[in-house]
Amino acid sequence: MTAYAFWNNKGGVGKSFLSFVAATEYARTYPDTDVYVIDLCPQANVSEMLLLNSDVSPNTDDGEMSDDENYNVIHKNYDVINKLIGQTPRSTVAGYLEARLNSPFEPIKDVSPYVYRPANSNKKLPVNLLLVCGDYLLEILSEAIRQTSQLAIPVNAWKQVLSWIKDLTAALRKKSGNRDTLFIIDCNPSFAIYTQLALAAAENLVVPFTPDDSSRRAVENVVALLHGHGIGDSKVENYARINFANRAKEEGLGIPKLHTFVSNRVTRYRGKASKAFEAVSESIKETLDTLHKRHRQIYANPKELPSRRFIEIPDYHSACVVMTVKGIPLNSLRPGPHKIHDKRVQINREPLEKYQKALTEFVNCL
Repeated sequence: MTAYAFWNNKGGVGKSFLSFVAATEYARTYPDTDVYVIDLCPQANVSEMLLLNSDVSPNTDDGEMSDDENYNVIHKNYDVINKLIGQTPRSTVAGYLEARLNSPFEPIKDVSPYVYRPANSNKKLPVNLLLVCGDYLLEILSEAIRQTSQLAIPVNAWKQVLSWIKDLTAALRKKSGNRDTLFIIDCNPSFAIYTQLALAAAENLVVPFTPDDSSRRAVENVVALLHGHGIGDSKVENYARINFANRAKEEGLGIPKLHTFVSNRVTRYRGKASKAFEAVSESIKETLDTLHKRHRQIYANPKELPSRRFIEIPDYHSACVVMTVKGIPLNSLRPGPHKIHDKRVQINREPLEKYQKALTEFVNCL
């Protein structure tokens, strides 16, 4: 069993999109592996992408949908999530966490009610891809989860509560029997309790970022919050050590190793990253390589410089939008015109092939 959390302390860097690509491509490439997506973001973005039905046949001769058809498809897709939320118990990650709140220190043996097969809604997706759907109720439950983790009895209440999602992965692994399993856990940017549950369930961390200075600071926050190491700021390190990182170490709670860094939406000029993007990316690489000299143990590949674990994804906004709005996996996206709401979006062959190649290289790192 291998579990990857996708997290950065900054929003808008492509965590959910990369989770979607990683899960769909890995499941397609390895049909004998059960790939589970656990959506621990209240916005449920990766769930929305997976449950979009791109397999609806349009009535128009040119293969495009009319505005009414497009609206009905999108409306129908969101109904899938509403249906899962309306189940008893809720067939979502919030439903699972509600059950844990009712019995905080007793693992749930049958987790089947909380798992959905997205191929039932989106025929383009592999049948070995499974989803624990995101849910807006996650935000509402967070304070109750936090308070439960602070109970005085049992003495290890914090560790047990922080292990709830890890318990879920263990139950799902058992459900898969002899089949291999892979877990993709999509996280919210905040370091809320539900993000901590997600990170405690993962062995490896994928850190997407966009090459800008705020992303550099966010990557530094990831290291400080998870592992208690400030980078060039002693005050950050002093505070980090007395919070989550230190308590996790004291109580033996597993923390994911830094695995892969994805420079996402890179602007290119004549086949190369722009100088501004390259400068920021190099700054982040230097920062992490410097940290590696002092704290190799926090990296998934301690013998390898972190800068060698960087993947560069070119910016191809049109392809990204078509995939996420219509639920089309990377391998199924074709060049040509696509209708998004009332707009015509053109996907050109050459940039699409470069985009697919870069994203495939990223998935191959998992």
